[in-house]
Amino acid sequence: MRIIQPSAELLRPQTEEGGLIALRAIEAMARISHKSEDAQTNDSWRRFLQAVVIEHGDWSVVEHATASVLFRVDRGITHELVRHRLFAYTQESTRFVNYQKKGGELEFIMPNGWFASSSDTKIWSWVQSIQAAETEYLTMLGCGAKPQEARSVLPNSLASTIGMTGNLRAWRWFFLARTSRESHPDMRRVTIPLLAVFKQRIPLLYDDIEPESRQIDNFKKAH
Repeated sequence: MRIIQPSAELLRPQTEEGGLIALRAIEAMARISHKSEDAQTNDSWRRFLQAVVIEHGDWSVVEHATASVLFRVDRGITHELVRHRLFAYTQESTRFVNYQKKGGELEFIMPNGWFASSSDTKIWSWVQSIQAAETEYLTMLGCGAKPQEARSVLPNSLASTIGMTGNLRAWRWFFLARTSRESHPDMRRVTIPLLAVFKQRIPLLYDDIEPESRQIDNFKKAH
């Protein structure tokens, strides 16, 4: 049994230049409607997107570019991620993965704000429960159960890798919803740092989103 920290890695675009390439691609597609392709320059994207997207509100053109993120979170959080229906997902499968063959040690994520060194009764109870789940899971496999059968004893705290790809407009809605103060603490633990990375690599489109804002205020913003 290993207790790990959750994470979220922006796979694409990998660099700020990659983000600028995506924004230039959005501008190129958006200019088709007014046949102004010849007016595009290497740095006209900011002025164009500020006028067309940010000020005029035509967020549909932002759907022409995508971003991919690799999450390592507990399965409770993956259940919330997949509710965002405009994304594509690929998730680590407890049906097919035999963790006994992958080292015989499962990874779990402790709830946000808890510490493994604490003597708090609730934490001790949690540690005991995931230890028991791992033991029984491995015992079932040893008795001939298939992974898809043995997984029935695994808890929501089990760490899971999930890849998530969506257009940049869908990501905006995602951050408005999942960085607000009402979102799950374990969700905010990964989405708030991820939002900072998006702001750095993909300028302009997410700059007005403030972590821990009220959801009702976030939902008033253009998306």
